[in-house]
Amino acid sequence: MPESTSLRDRYLALIDKIVEITLKGQIRSKEQVYQMLVQDIGTGTGEIFERCFGERLDATENLLKNEKDEIKQAKANRTLRALKTIQGEWERWQKDNRVSSAIASAIQQILTAESNARLLALLQIIDPNKELPLTLDQLQQLAKSLHQQMLQTSNPETERDLQQITAGIAKGLESWQRLEPELVGWIYQPQQLGFAGSPEQSGPWAFWAKKVKSPFPHALLQTIAMGESIVELAAKQSSLELGALVELAIILQCLQRALATWFDKQVYDSKVSTKASISTYITFAVIWSQLASGFNNSTKSGEQLANACFQVTLQILRAFSQREYFPLYGGIFASFDGKSLRHTLEYLDEPLRRVEGTQAKARILTLLGYSMRAVGAYERSILLHKEALEIARLEDDKACEVANLNHISRNYVSQKNYQEAINYSQRALIMARQAGERQGEANALANLGYSEVFQARQLEDVEPEVYESAIGYLEQGLLLSERLGDMQSQAFCSSSLGIAKIALENSESAIEYLLKGWRAAQFSGDLYLQGLNLAYLAQAYYSINELEKAIFAGSLGMYILEQIGAMEWRQSAGLLTILRGQMGAEAFKESLAKSRGSIIPAIGVDGYDYIPELLEKYQQSI
Repeated sequence: MPESTSLRDRYLALIDKIVEITLKGQIRSKEQVYQMLVQDIGTGTGEIFERCFGERLDATENLLKNEKDEIKQAKANRTLRALKTIQGEWERWQKDNRVSSAIASAIQQILTAESNARLLALLQIIDPNKELPLTLDQLQQLAKSLHQQMLQTSNPETERDLQQITAGIAKGLESWQRLEPELVGWIYQPQQLGFAGSPEQSGPWAFWAKKVKSPFPHALLQTIAMGESIVELAAKQSSLELGALVELAIILQCLQRALATWFDKQVYDSKVSTKASISTYITFAVIWSQLASGFNNSTKSGEQLANACFQVTLQILRAFSQREYFPLYGGIFASFDGKSLRHTLEYLDEPLRRVEGTQAKARILTLLGYSMRAVGAYERSILLHKEALEIARLEDDKACEVANLNHISRNYVSQKNYQEAINYSQRALIMARQAGERQGEANALANLGYSEVFQARQLEDVEPEVYESAIGYLEQGLLLSERLGDMQSQAFCSSSLGIAKIALENSESAIEYLLKGWRAAQFSGDLYLQGLNLAYLAQAYYSINELEKAIFAGSLGMYILEQIGAMEWRQSAGLLTILRGQMGAEAFKESLAKSRGSIIPAIGVDGYDYIPELLEKYQQSI
């Protein structure tokens, strides 16, 4: 407090001095004012100067407003002009000294934090969601300043922490220098769109692991490359040093941000599209969540490491939620290329419990809710969507609000509660039209038509006009999504139309829409909609006795849906089991073999070989 008082008096005197010599004509240029500010204002004390300046400015403006004496009024005018000159140069000083001030502030945050909270403090400092995040050069400056503080401290605990942080930053930047030149080299190898890939394909993780020398970051990248458990790896770290996690944070943050930036710059209808950008955010968020889960079960410092990992997870999710391609109508598995994501929901659910209601939280809950519906957890999905809906209303996020009304409607369809589904889809349609949310409108039209078709099927003696009206809504939704160029909504609307046509026993028309829905879902990367379209395609082909096509669609759909944990895989498995019984095991096997060349490019040899195992798994469960 005495230091602040002393500084306040000093800065008030500085302002008065500049005003005085300006009035005397001794200031010949603005540069002189700037140099006086540079000489006298210390780093990290700008807030005190700003308050002092505000006092003088307010006092002068009030004097000018209330003073009646013309001589005094003229002097007040000259004083105000002098203060405006100071204000302009102060703004220049702030701009020039933003970096040094930010670094000084960061150092204070780290030094004043408790030892077990210093890692968390550093991660908050390097948060990429900040208005002006630190560049790599500035991060290097921070490390140098922390090193100076380490040399000056007499506290052994502080010295140890600062040594770990500075070493971690240095190693992280060094590792990134090796990675950056070949950031996307793995993309140009075969089979490498997305983040899946077997070790023999030398996917991105194995590719990056070769460039990183430090033990723990290397082990993590290698673990991901081999498809082994990140949770188990983290749980085994009984004596992981603070610096190792600092280094990992820098490596992964640099990778994630650089990849997202690179993907965002690509042509959206090319091989590398928004699918890869979405995959980048989700993949890295899941990695940090899995690390947190593992550290929670490691050493006594595990809680500290877990909290830090959850912090990074939230930073990634917040950044993701603000991207224009954030999938309000998609799920977590949208970009994982066939990897099973049953545990992903748990990993992302935990960090979200730690944050209050924000727009970012509402959007991530929407993503989780969609994913929960895909795995058949309808009640949990509805709860997540209702929580997201409430937050979206408070945050005035109309697009998110409409999306959650639509998702709740679709959950009620899955539960065969068609009246509630109609109610929510009507609310979504009204709000979407009021807010001009065209994507939400397309989805609401599809939900409304879909719900009305299935409600009508439950009733007896329904007039044909009821079906015509419902199909009309579905066709409007598809037409609107096509006009928008929205492949996700096109996949959903086409799928809904195809399934409705099957319900109305119009298989030929259903096949046309389901094929269109499958292609759109492949483009958008939504595995759930891909699998769903294929499951119903198999049913439609079976109804017109196109058995080979039914086996192809059913097998591929069954595999995709089972891999993401969607309950609908059993629908395809049941149909394929009936077909095998009707055709005989050998004829069925031969027919499946004819589709091998079409199936392997989609799910690989291992996926193809797993199809008979899935059918056995289904048979044993009935």
